[in-house]
Amino acid sequence: MSERTVFAYFNTPDQAKQALEKLKSLRLADYSIDRFDGYSGTGMENLDQLGNTITGNFRGLGYLTLGGDFDNPDTSPLAAASVSASGMSSGGPDNRVTGRDIMLVAIVDAEDYEQAVQIVQEAGAL
Repeated sequence: MSERTVFAYFNTPDQAKQALEKLKSLRLADYSIDRFDGYSGTGMENLDQLGNTITGNFRGLGYLTLGGDFDNPDTSPLAAASVSASGMSSGGPDNRVTGRDIMLVAIVDAEDYEQAVQIVQEAGAL
């Protein structure tokens, strides 16, 4: 049995879950639904970890506003230059990401590949 992988990008987790439910009717070997963004790490999990910012004892603007946890110090200034970090974004409500940041990866039987692609596209995938 040969397999093919479908990568589908959605606006919301619900769209991906709906597509997955339909994909389960095919010969589905494995799947994963994940959210991704342009910043590595989990960053701050809650504001209690931050402490007193007036002392300047924090990793940087990207860490504070984007939740980025940067291993390389050279990446932090680049993240801080993002319009999302500065609060000057013209993005969606509450400055949330409005693009396709949910990824569904599904491994299906090669014979079901075209039908799987059609299912995810009908569910709103890119």
